[in-house]
Amino acid sequence: MSIDVSPFRVAPDHAVQLRERPTQVEALYDHKSDYQTHLAEHVQRLSDRQNLLYAHNRYALLLIFQAMDAAGKDGAIKHVMSGVNPQGCQVFSFKHPSARELEHDFLWRTTQCLPERGRIGIFNRSYYEEVLIARVHPDILHGEALPHEVLQDAAFWEHRYASINQHEQHLHRNGTRVVKFFLHLSPEEQRQRFLARLDDPSKNWKFSRDDMAERVYWDDYMRAYEACLSATSSAHAPWYVVPADDKRNARLIISEVIVQTLDALKMQYPASSLSASDIDAIRKELSGT
Repeated sequence: MSIDVSPFRVAPDHAVQLRERPTQVEALYDHKSDYQTHLAEHVQRLSDRQNLLYAHNRYALLLIFQAMDAAGKDGAIKHVMSGVNPQGCQVFSFKHPSARELEHDFLWRTTQCLPERGRIGIFNRSYYEEVLIARVHPDILHGEALPHEVLQDAAFWEHRYASINQHEQHLHRNGTRVVKFFLHLSPEEQRQRFLARLDDPSKNWKFSRDDMAERVYWDDYMRAYEACLSATSSAHAPWYVVPADDKRNARLIISEVIVQTLDALKMQYPASSLSASDIDAIRKELSGT
C-alpha cells in the first residue's frame, strides 16, 4: 500500500491556514482488519529500513510530534514504531523545563537528546513548545531569565523561528534528517476523546484540569501553530499536517512519510570484510565438509 502524502506536506514559505486543512479525510482502509493489515505492512517496511539505517551508520532520523491534547501522539508513536528494534530508537517526552534547563538557551535541552547516527530519535513535543505554548502564555518567557532587550525586541518570535531553522539546517548538513508532524485535531473530536477518558477509569489519569484550561485557548493555539508551520517548514525539515480525527488514518499517513524519508536516503549495507573465498572456506568449516 502506497499513500500520496504530498497533500499533507507544508511547502516552504507557505502561509498555513489551518481552517483550510482537514482534520479528517477519506479513510485509507476499508475496515479494522484491513487497517491492521496495511499498518503491519508499513511497520515491516519501517523495520527493514531501520535495520539498514543502523548498518549504514551515516544518517540519523529525528521525528517531531506536536499537537493539541488528545490528538493521538502517544498512540501514533506506539503503533507506528512497534516493529522497530528498541536499540535503534529513542523516545523523549518534553514537559516543563527544569531549573537547570532554564539556565540555557531554549534549544539546549533537546539538543542533548538528538539521535546518534544510525538511530531514530522521537521527540514527543519539542523545542517547538517555545514558539507555541510560550506564545500563547508569554508569561512563561519571564521564567527563562532572558535579557530585557531580547524580550522587548519586536522581532522576538521571528528570531526564534530563525534559530530553529538554522538549527535544523545544521542537523541536515551533518546527516540528521528532520521530519515534523502536526496532528490536526478538531475541537469536537478532542471533546469526545476527553469524555471517553473520563468514562474509562483506566484512562482517568490521562486527564487533568489543565487540559480543560488549555482548551479555552484553542483559537490562540491555532494562530500560534499557523505562524510556526508557516515559518519553519523547509525542504530539509518539512512539516506534515496530519488529519488526526481518525487515529488509524493518521498512523498510516505518518508511517508512510517515515518510510519514504528513509527510502530517499539511498542507503546500503556495508561491504563484508571477507572475500568470497573466505566465506566459502568458513562455510565449509562450519558445515563439516
